[in-house]
Formats: sequence, structure tokens, C-alpha cells
Amino acid sequence: MAKIPTSPFAELGPKTPVETGTVKRGIYGRYLEEFTEGAIFEHPRELTIDRSFAQEFATTFMEANPLYLSAPYAQAHGFKDLLVSPLMVFNVALSLGVQNDSEKALANLGYYDVQFLKPVYPGDTLSAKTKIIKIDDKGADKPGIVHVRTLCLNQNRELVLQYERKIMIYHSNGKPKGTPKPVIKDAFFPETDSPVIELPELKFPKGFETSTWTDTYFENFSAGQIYIHQNGRTITDEHFPWTYRVGNTHPLHYDKLYSSGISGPMGGEPVVYGGLVFAWLCGLSSRDVTENVIWDLGFTEGYHTQPSFSGDTVTAITRVLSVKDRGTEFGIPAGEVHLQFIGLKNIKANDAFEKFGADLFLKENDKKKHGKEKLPEKIFEIERKILVKKK
Repeated sequence: MAKIPTSPFAELGPKTPVETGTVKRGIYGRYLEEFTEGAIFEHPRELTIDRSFAQEFATTFMEANPLYLSAPYAQAHGFKDLLVSPLMVFNVALSLGVQNDSEKALANLGYYDVQFLKPVYPGDTLSAKTKIIKIDDKGADKPGIVHVRTLCLNQNRELVLQYERKIMIYHSNGKPKGTPKPVIKDAFFPETDSPVIELPELKFPKGFETSTWTDTYFENFSAGQIYIHQNGRTITDEHFPWTYRVGNTHPLHYDKLYSSGISGPMGGEPVVYGGLVFAWLCGLSSRDVTENVIWDLGFTEGYHTQPSFSGDTVTAITRVLSVKDRGTEFGIPAGEVHLQFIGLKNIKANDAFEKFGADLFLKENDKKKHGKEKLPEKIFEIERKILVKKK
């Protein structure tokens, strides 16, 4: 053990002249011209997800699946401990990348091919890396689009999550730039175009029959069903600390001086970080559709179609697109359920369904070709696949 002598120190401020020419201003994030196709960013900071953090996320974001709440339940099913919610893993991975990827972004345009490949447990430490896939530069006076792939690794450098997203970013056009860390050449980046899910040997234990509801097993789902989730969730200023708790550094989500200086629909009050909205919406559906999920197979192309703000109440609707029996491919009898997931704000899900009907399930970017108007109450759309236990 090192023992270092110390003592009180004298005040120097009043006697030290102020040098106004030596000011340093930390400027973070990248403008469009600062991205290069093929570049890899190794993002600063890692997060160790302890048990209390994992369970607080699961309960705050309304998860009903006991895999994320009960260690005995998860262990009885073959996992070594309770699982960290996939939406928490996703939020941490995205947020750790913000400083390099999107802290100068005007908007996050969409998520693509979100794949959860390995369990994350309390005590695991997560880090993230991003590769620039493509840059769509539309000119100096227009925002461009940066397409990225992000990996999330655990402390053993094992790939636990892979996904892509598209980000809208302006050129600097004379604005001061920061000094981001240089791109790491030959960085370890274990991306894969042939992903494989690695799970322990799963079990179907007895004695947990009352841990979940009886009508959320695979046999209860059929193509065409529509679940109108009855409860909403009013988002309060709690979103400010949660933004930084998962590692997101974009000031749009917690700095009113910054957000009030932005014009358009994203300006004014700080915008709720989309990953948190995503998690709350999934939580609202959890009791109806994901309580008996044994693994989250991921999400495909999805979008935040409107921003959310403190005070908004979000609601959700789910449509079953297809079901597929997977036998015992994953170790226990289970089936795959493919869902379409819709998020709304400031309207009850029942009222939205009565008002808009089938139009809710049209992609917002496709509305024009169908001769339809976009829905201001609709804030999110994505498709999801889940692996659900049989009875």
C-alpha cells in the first residue's frame, strides 16, 4: 500500500493573474467532414453494470420478464445469473458512442439489424466501438447522413451486441471544431455478417409457473393479433439523469441553453433521448407480449418519427406478423414471434387505434405514396423478433 504524505495547501487564486489568452474550450463530437468511410472509433469510457443498476433499469423501464428481475428464475432456466435487459445493453452501447458518432447530430434517423448475441450479467463491463460504413454528403448547406455499425463488447472482448444506425449531421460551416481522438488503425473490431447467438444450455424448470402470466407463451400468439397495451407512461424530468446514467453525452437531451438555441421541432425544451423512449415503449408491452421471452432475437429497421419531451405520455401497440415453431433448437421447446411495434404520445392506445386503424401500421416514410398524412401522435415504429417459451 502506498503511503503519501500530504498537508493543507495555501489559497493561490487571489494572487494569480488571470490570463485571458489561455482559455481552452472542450468541444466534442464530429461534423460531417470529420468522418471517413471505413474509420473505426474506440469509444472512451466503459460501464460496469452492477446488480442494482441492472434491476433499477429493468423496473424503471417497466420490464415484466423475470429473467431481468429474479436471479433464481434466470438460474433455473440455465443462465448463470439474472440477465441485464437487452434494452439496457442497447442503450449503453449507443450512448458510449455518442461522443464520437453523434454529439453534433441533428437527428438519429433509424436503427437497423439490432442483434443480441451473448448474455450480459450483473458485474459485466461493457465497451463500444463504431465503424463508419457510408457517408452521404448532400453539400455544404445541407445535412448529410452517416451510416455506422456499432459493436458492444464485454470485459472479455466478446461480442454481445451488434447494430447499425443512420445519423443526420451538418458540415461545420465555420463553427469551431473539437479535437476528437484520432481514429485507431487496425483496431480490434470483431464484426460479423454471419452472427451466432451463444447461450448456455437452457432448461424448463418446474416451480415457476406463477412467475409469469398464463397467456404469454408461444402457443398464445398467432399471426394477425393486435395487442393494444392499456397503460401509458408519463415521462418526467427523470429522463435528464437517465441520459447520463447510460452514458449519453449529447447536450440536446439535458441542456436547455443548448436545446433552446435550435430551431425546428427538435428545438426548445431538451428532447428525451430516443433510446429511453424505445425502452419505455417496450416496457409498456412487456406484460402482454414479452413476459415469457427466453431470448430477444433483435430488432430490424425502425425509426423515431417524432421527438418526445418531458411531460409527454407514451403508449404502445403491437401487431403479430408471424409465428414460427423452433422446436428445441435453443434447448427447450420455444417459438419465434415476429412483431410490429408502434409507439404513440399523448393519446391513449385504444383511442389511437379507433382513430387511425390500419394507418398506424403503415411506415411513416411510406405515407406519401399511399396518399396518407403522417401521424403527429405516432413517435416510433420498428419490427422485433422474440423467442418465447412453450407451455
